[in-house]
Amino acid sequence: MDLSKIKTLIDFVGRSNITELTVTEKDVTVRIFRTAASQEDVAEPERKPRPIAGAPSGGVEQTSHAVKAPVFGVLHRTPAPGEPPFVTIGDAVEEGQTLFIIEAMKVFNKIAAPRSGRITRLTEIDGGEVETGDLLAEIA
Repeated sequence: MDLSKIKTLIDFVGRSNITELTVTEKDVTVRIFRTAASQEDVAEPERKPRPIAGAPSGGVEQTSHAVKAPVFGVLHRTPAPGEPPFVTIGDAVEEGQTLFIIEAMKVFNKIAAPRSGRITRLTEIDGGEVETGDLLAEIA
């Protein structure tokens, strides 16, 4: 079994509700599993900070919701090259509105707003890699 097939299987398990997958091809068996612990229950390794641009808060504390990368891949802030970004800082967004696209193994995953609100922070990464759990935006 080649490495690209194994990566595809890992990505599939990561995006689905499957907790274990065993695949045998010729004389090679690959077993992929994940624990039932949620990401909040697992301590994340320390990472280098990613560039984030934010609007000044003006001294008023607001509750905001973090939008994090659900998968590893290449982040696209625009629907196509040369087009305007899906969102910019200060934009009002509706729940379900597309904020980004993450390309992972030739699959384009739309990242939607988990709630309605206003974009207060936004990653400056565009066309670069993001890791699972990286902060992409905040919605207040």
